[in-house]
Amino acid sequence: MTQGLDPDRLFPADPETRSIARDLFAAVERHPIISPHGHVDPALLVEDRAFPDPADLLVRYDHYVTRLLHADGVPLGELGIPRADGAPVAPPREVWRALCSRWRLFAGTASGYWLRSELAELFGIAEEPDAENADALFDRIQATLATDGFRPRALFDRFGIEVMATTDDPMDDLAAHETLAADPTFTGRVVPTFRPDAYLNPLAPGFADRIGRLAEWNGTAASSFSGYLEALAGRRRYFVEHGAVSADHGVLQPLTVDLEAAEAAALFERALRGDLSPAEAAVFQGHMLLQMARMSVEDGLVMTVHPGVLRNHHTATFEGFGPDTGHDIPVTTRYTEGLRPLLEKYGDTPGFHLVLFTVDESTASRELAPLAGFYPSVFIGAPWWFLDAPDAVLRFRAATTETAGFYRGSGFIDDTRAFLSIPARHDMSRRLDAAFLSRLVREGRVERAAAERIIADLVTTQPRRVFKL
Repeated sequence: MTQGLDPDRLFPADPETRSIARDLFAAVERHPIISPHGHVDPALLVEDRAFPDPADLLVRYDHYVTRLLHADGVPLGELGIPRADGAPVAPPREVWRALCSRWRLFAGTASGYWLRSELAELFGIAEEPDAENADALFDRIQATLATDGFRPRALFDRFGIEVMATTDDPMDDLAAHETLAADPTFTGRVVPTFRPDAYLNPLAPGFADRIGRLAEWNGTAASSFSGYLEALAGRRRYFVEHGAVSADHGVLQPLTVDLEAAEAAALFERALRGDLSPAEAAVFQGHMLLQMARMSVEDGLVMTVHPGVLRNHHTATFEGFGPDTGHDIPVTTRYTEGLRPLLEKYGDTPGFHLVLFTVDESTASRELAPLAGFYPSVFIGAPWWFLDAPDAVLRFRAATTETAGFYRGSGFIDDTRAFLSIPARHDMSRRLDAAFLSRLVREGRVERAAAERIIADLVTTQPRRVFKL
């Protein structure tokens, strides 16, 4: 059985509408990739080493893949994920066999779509993986990975990546970014992203220790709230000096709270002692999210908010394997009331950009599109995580376009650790935009010339505009 890629995949079934979609996609198929939010380690490009094996490349770091295999009964240790206790994990070939023998699990999923694209377009593999051909496919991919053309930098150029953002701890020295920026043999642009979650959430493990390091860097007392704010602003400036364009915030709820300085300082002191209730910790974090908006107004960093995910849902897995191992689960999210204090202060401030993401589909038409349709600062983040699958993307387009149009969105965001999946994800997005626009053209709702202009803007102009690239 083969799995050759249909050149018209994801396009409408109606022949005339499909023809329009085909032409729209062809106009942007080769446009450069702009990736303003993702999780690829920049050391990958600094070191430029060959990828070790197919399992490490396509399974180990992709929790879209590992979570579904785990749901089918495969222990995470058998997927190559290191255990906290240092116990041995399955060797790469066995991990690869686990994927191939359960290939059926990925039919119809976004991860299945990306994996099929990667196998076909990067490795020329047309046959469907299964238990019988797993070893042969492993060897074929392994041989390809040993070639110079599959080193990370060569792939960066081959993929046509113009800009790629990483996600970085506020105290990171950004040495990898410095190295890439100073290397004349590397012509790409890799920018850091300021991610301060663990420094703003008093319930985050190690909160007090992190604040201590931040204060030491700033030369102020760890107990000083004003010093804390000053240090965060200073680290943000350091990131800007190293090319950062955005600050990213992963929160359970997009709550913002405007506290008096004395009240905020008192909560901060209690937070350092570990003396806040969950409700008080949420209030403090909400105040700090408001402070992050104030700092974005001052330093120009785009503020992105990724809310609505309960991290580390399964305690035993978190303790045994750590975070980002597939058990982060979405929750109901509310934006309108929670963000009002922030938007009252900064919603119409020139130059401030606030990009709001969701994994709660019910908010797209009810809250995000109306907010972005009024506030100049607000942009709707692309479908993210559990929603970045073909049908969900089309639902997103239908839910938001009717209220906010095409130009209040962020442009596509791949948000991935899986480097090889970047072109497949962007290809999917472009095909779906072509499909959505083709229907509007066919129904007489958008002129053909306008659709051609819109799809080009969605791919390149809009992300550059929103992220100030």
